[in-house]
Amino acid sequence: MKPVEIYTSPLCGFCHAAKRLLTQKGVTFSEVDVLANPSRKPEMIQRANGGRTVPQIFVGDIHVGGCDDLYALERAGKLDALLAA
Repeated sequence: MKPVEIYTSPLCGFCHAAKRLLTQKGVTFSEVDVLANPSRKPEMIQRANGGRTVPQIFVGDIHVGGCDDLYALERAGKLDALLAA
């Protein structure tokens, strides 16, 4: 399984929803709290091609996007394949 990294904020409901989906699927992920670690936000913006909102989700080197993008992959039946690839 590819490593999953998610940039979050504890105040973000979409972040909680994305983490909940990943947890339900048994996915282990590393989390970067950009509120607690503001020095990591420029890194997130660069990796996310300018994306400034949280969550920003990465599966390996692939930028998935945000929570809506993650759930869209799940609904389309493509998330499991992406995680396993």
